[in-house]
Amino acid sequence: MNITFRQLKLFLALAETGSVSTAARTMHVTQPTASMQLKEVTQSVGIPLFEVISKKVHLTDMGRELAQTARTIVQTWEAFEQGADSVKGLARGKLKVAVVSTAKYFIPRLIGSFCKKYPDIDVSLEILNRDGVVQRMRDNLDDLYIMSQPPNDLDLSDEIFMANPLVVIAAARSVLVKQEHVELKSLGNQRFILREQGSGTRMGVDLYFKKNKFKPDIRMELGSNEAIKEAVAGGLGIGIVSRHSLHGQQKEHGVAVVDILGFPILSNWHIVHPSSKRLSPIATEFKLHMRKELRRHL
Repeated sequence: MNITFRQLKLFLALAETGSVSTAARTMHVTQPTASMQLKEVTQSVGIPLFEVISKKVHLTDMGRELAQTARTIVQTWEAFEQGADSVKGLARGKLKVAVVSTAKYFIPRLIGSFCKKYPDIDVSLEILNRDGVVQRMRDNLDDLYIMSQPPNDLDLSDEIFMANPLVVIAAARSVLVKQEHVELKSLGNQRFILREQGSGTRMGVDLYFKKNKFKPDIRMELGSNEAIKEAVAGGLGIGIVSRHSLHGQQKEHGVAVVDILGFPILSNWHIVHPSSKRLSPIATEFKLHMRKELRRHL
């Protein structure tokens, strides 16, 4: 096979965007040039790599294998470039981070201070639900992943870097807010508004309830902390969220933390990546930066 490195990057852009025109813009070439280059890649492999259905590109099995191979090659090369730059005393390159949605309350500030320190580094931040972050990890799309419940079926390098307490919230006007040391069993007559199944917060909550033999009356399951806070503020029930979603406060936007015995549920934030992945100098520096910033603020 005779495929150039630039053609591999173009095919990887196609795999990640699902569009020839978008891949062309990513690689700063015209669409006809991109189409010709992709045709040459397919001819070189000798097996169909993708097909277009309703203007959307779908990779074949061999196409997905080539995309994974291309991704590994590109990431290895970028790590080499960063290593060479670091030897020369430079700090430029790319950092890709994927985080679960609740981490959006603190990660942007950490990334912001990192970018201020290293203005020539391009940072890509993906904010998804837990399933989305885990899938990106399986596909090896990013340098680092931040979540509260890492998957157990992957061989990961796992570092706990910050506590993630889960608290019960009620409408600020609720009588529960004025009470102290409320027992969990007394919440049997309350309607609960919880995160969706599969989220890290929900996994921690379900485990805690199971351990304490408590069965909540679930009124609804919502996909974001904002939606839960709005529903609770509207009097639809009580909720359980990460304290970070309240920006560290006891009260916020019509909701307040309730003093429930046994709460907050102890949980942690993890920064993980596949054990087999060799971190780039920039990713390693970002982990160090996070630890320093958290120590400074705490």
